Amino acid sequence: MAYGHKTQHRMRMRAQVVLHAAHGRSNARIARETGLHLDTVRTWRDRFAELGVPGLADRRRTGRPPAFSPLQAAQVKALACRLPAESDIPLSRWSAPELAREVVAREIAGAVSASTVRRWLHQDAIKPWQHRSWIFITDPDFQVKAEQVLELYARTWDGQPLAADEYVISADEKTSIQARCRCHPTLAPGRARAMRVNHTYGRGGALAYLAAYDVHRAKVFGRSEKTTGIDPFTNLVAQVMSQEPYASAKRVFWIVDNGSSHRGHKAADRLSAAFPNAVMVHTPIHASWLNQVEIYFSVVQRKVVSPNDFIDLAQVRDRLRAFEDRYNATAQPFQWKFTTSDLHALLDRLDRHITGQGEEFSGALAA
Repeated sequence: MAYGHKTQHRMRMRAQVVLHAAHGRSNARIARETGLHLDTVRTWRDRFAELGVPGLADRRRTGRPPAFSPLQAAQVKALACRLPAESDIPLSRWSAPELAREVVAREIAGAVSASTVRRWLHQDAIKPWQHRSWIFITDPDFQVKAEQVLELYARTWDGQPLAADEYVISADEKTSIQARCRCHPTLAPGRARAMRVNHTYGRGGALAYLAAYDVHRAKVFGRSEKTTGIDPFTNLVAQVMSQEPYASAKRVFWIVDNGSSHRGHKAADRLSAAFPNAVMVHTPIHASWLNQVEIYFSVVQRKVVSPNDFIDLAQVRDRLRAFEDRYNATAQPFQWKFTTSDLHALLDRLDRHITGQGEEFSGALAA
């Protein structure tokens, strides 16, 4: 203990006191050689003589008595788990300082700091200053449509594996990509300095970026249009279907969301009339997250659009087109891990949650 590299400093000093005493040295000499107070040397000699090596450890200390009771901490947590509007407080959500102020106003405690409130909430991972959005499933055919999309990602359709000449395309539009010409040049990053983009800009217009992503070949086909609509989407489909291997393919499945340019049976009929080997597959309503092209759009947003600094729309088009070539040169298929089994588990969990809420609500009405 006295010479160990991993021994705590206080334990090393106490061990040295014992070793000095073992050589018959006086307390005063030990204090001089170790730099400790005489009373400290006397204390650790006595404890070692009484208890041995365990006596060199710190004794349990009572510490300062708590300033708040467990009941007060529980009341604060209960308050944090209620919406401020339920108490007619004009706040959208709680913060630690606002909770501390309300605790004093309700006389739960005479005074409490925001850090104390934050520490109490941290014990149960309660973060009332954060929020997440959610939405109900409104599509009556949600499971059927979602299963079709997930099966296509797994290269199956109607229970049969896709042939080698059958392809899956994920398509959508990214609207309103603006050209913001900064009033001062953007500065490149430097030593201990991030890239600097001037806040003031001039508007150079906006365009829509349409993209079709081959799910299994990881190839992107994109085009820039003035706006979205039936004709721009038809142009994208023609751009893809007019080239091989899609032109001579047995079937090409087009996965799209429920946007106005490709919504409903009319859009599916319009697609099959123009290209007999094309099959339109819609994602469920409010389920664009099932469309893999959205992942590509997130890549475009992070790597091409942000921060937005373009002279004009022509530069935006050129940048998007150049990025397509760069992306296609090294792209790999997305590692899509959400399967039909995960879908069934999710729907079962939602059913149990909704059923539990309904039983709770019925019990409250009966009471």
